[in-house]
Amino acid sequence: MSAELKKDSLGLVHSIAMGVAGSAPTFSISATMVTLIGAVGILAPASLIYCGILVLGIVFAYMHLNSHAPNAGASYAWVSAIFGKRLGFFAGWAVIVSSALFMVSATIPAGSATLLLISPKLADSQIAVTACAVAWLMVVTVVVVKGIKLTGKVQVIMTTFELIILSVVATAAIIEFGPKALHALSWHEFSPLAFSPTSFANGAIIALFFFWGWDVSLNLTEETRDSKKSPGLGAVAAMIVVIAAFTAFAAVTLTVLSDDEIAKSGTNIVFDVANKLFPAPWSYLAVLALMLSTIGNLETSMLQFSRTMFAQSRDGVLDRRWSVVHEEWLTPHWATFLIAAIGLILLVSSLTSESIATVMKASINIIGVQAAYYYGLAGMACAWQFRRSCLHSAFNILTMLILPVISALALWWAAVLTVMTFDWITTAIAVGSLLLGVIPLVRRHRSAAPITVS
Repeated sequence: MSAELKKDSLGLVHSIAMGVAGSAPTFSISATMVTLIGAVGILAPASLIYCGILVLGIVFAYMHLNSHAPNAGASYAWVSAIFGKRLGFFAGWAVIVSSALFMVSATIPAGSATLLLISPKLADSQIAVTACAVAWLMVVTVVVVKGIKLTGKVQVIMTTFELIILSVVATAAIIEFGPKALHALSWHEFSPLAFSPTSFANGAIIALFFFWGWDVSLNLTEETRDSKKSPGLGAVAAMIVVIAAFTAFAAVTLTVLSDDEIAKSGTNIVFDVANKLFPAPWSYLAVLALMLSTIGNLETSMLQFSRTMFAQSRDGVLDRRWSVVHEEWLTPHWATFLIAAIGLILLVSSLTSESIATVMKASINIIGVQAAYYYGLAGMACAWQFRRSCLHSAFNILTMLILPVISALALWWAAVLTVMTFDWITTAIAVGSLLLGVIPLVRRHRSAAPITVS
């Protein structure tokens, strides 16, 4: 069997679509908006703007690191080369763990949205939602494992339709509720001074879940044409799109829905907004957007997991079997099947929770903290790698040094403050799942070192 991914399968448009799909606008809004507004209230749009700026600093770090050394392992490979194998391993392990935990967060809304279209009564049944989520997990696994070209084409189509639907809903909300907003937003709500340190930290970590996933474009760099430029440019363009989408829809939600309506929305908040704007069945376009977004996000999460594991296995850090690529499809199929199996186990385990909302809230906070950890490592790696070569250009000083360092420190600070507010179970999962990486690290095989960055 081959040990090389299919080269030149994707282009710049695919990189942008993958980056947007990784952050999954409709899914992230549906899964996280209620939690964010519950944490910071009317400051939700500002939280998304400021967190988006912080993440943009990390996006620039990824862009520059990828331009210097393209690698499917992304943060794992770069941190390994710059700060050493151990720290690099845990950067990659954080990607793997967060992607695995995300299997529950991604598939549950897909199941819920599907049942809303078929039988709204079943959408309130945790068992029915979980069963439907399992079905979607199987379908997406087949698409991902069958080849990156197929996945890329499907992703561009789904992302385009999703953004069109969101734009229509947002425009209708402004026209209908602009003069009679249920929550009046002023410039004060967009000021950094409106936050306390704790509220900013809590809002930033929750908002980070909105943006998490854009870096899949860099994990696909070995399968992308012009691999040193297109993935990075695609990620920057995708981040600009999702910052605008998230901020706009946070404002739309506060404009259209009351506090009570927001609290009761759960993961159906986009549908509830659309339901106040359009008569049935047109309001169900929002449910379609959620389905497309969730399926796309599930795809990109599986891609990120499998490519990171592929890169670590190729370097001998993990068992060699995970770097085996299918002869016909040229995808790391065993790693893809592994993430599907983990998703099935976690989905079944989620049935022991009291409610879908409990599962979603816990996974959002855990993934936000873990993303802050490995994004911060990549930001610091960029600043250290280019600390001398960036000094000849103001743009490079800003995007290679200043923004990555500020972003990394701010994300780490927010993560620490947020972990201090967790209950012991959430803390144990967030920290314990990372510490589990000690087991494969100790048992890792001795083989070729990761990339060397000079």
